[in-house]
Amino acid sequence: MQVSPPTAASPRHCKMAIEQTPMGYFREATGIPGPSGFGSASTAEQVTDGIDASLLTVIITGGSSGIGAEAARVMALRGAHVIIGARNTEAASEVKQSILQSTPSARIDIIQIELSSLKSVRAFAEKFLAMDLPLNILTNNAGVMYCPFQLSEDGIEMQFATNHVGHFLLTKLLLDKMKSTAERTGIESRIVNLSSEAHMTTYRTGIRFDKLNDKDFYNDKLAYGQSKLANILHANELARRLKEEGVLNVTANSLHPGLIRTNLARHSTAFVGALQTATCVLWKTIPQGAATSCYVALHPNIKGVSGKYFADCNESKTTSNGRDELLGRRLWDFSEKLVKSA
Repeated sequence: MQVSPPTAASPRHCKMAIEQTPMGYFREATGIPGPSGFGSASTAEQVTDGIDASLLTVIITGGSSGIGAEAARVMALRGAHVIIGARNTEAASEVKQSILQSTPSARIDIIQIELSSLKSVRAFAEKFLAMDLPLNILTNNAGVMYCPFQLSEDGIEMQFATNHVGHFLLTKLLLDKMKSTAERTGIESRIVNLSSEAHMTTYRTGIRFDKLNDKDFYNDKLAYGQSKLANILHANELARRLKEEGVLNVTANSLHPGLIRTNLARHSTAFVGALQTATCVLWKTIPQGAATSCYVALHPNIKGVSGKYFADCNESKTTSNGRDELLGRRLWDFSEKLVKSA
């Protein structure tokens, strides 16, 4: 589940520069389409209707449940060869069988990955590259939310490790393959980071570089927001670097999928239940929740678009932190050090 929750923390510990317009909230609540022709009520099947993805190879992390599984189903329905990256391969196998029942021609492979483990991320990349497949789309979907404080096996706070660092390394390891695929096929490659409006609710400095692993200063809600801000900054900085490098056929964007009840909220069921009661008109079904990631990954409207943030299948605004280029560059350098030291 990806949410934009309020926080019970003191205002001096967080920053909530919410910039969505009243019209944005109205559209989200009513499902009225935005400029793209789609809105919060649109489903993944609707936003990909008529799209032929038969020439595409797609990786989706966290494709064993929730909106990741739905995105895998719909992309396979459109003809893509889908690689599901999942920690729980048994659950992923069940998703694969379900997809094959409805779409017998679907091409689905499964590779195990634990995003909080850099060793596992490297093993995933090695296994995928050994398959000698093209790679057109990388959807960085997997995540954890509101975890009690713990460190990953690499000594990194768990939400930051899983939601950002693992995907940062995975993207780094697969980027050359995406570049070569785009160059060889003439088809644009796309990197899609699933973020959240929760990036609005993070620590005052945005990213707590110096106290990332400090248990005494840990707040599960703000730490989640921090990791979601990192997803946006990662996509933006990657887009900037690709443009600077002259690579125009690989794009990177981020998105907010919406408020969806999935098992991602298992660490904070009471809080999320209360949030759902208070914001019931904004919550989406899983097919609606997968719409924006499928739209950004497949729709021709997004051709050439890079470094943008989407919500409800339309371009949207982030907080000032989400647009901070200096913060993005600092995060990139920080992340490089983390993946090199582990």
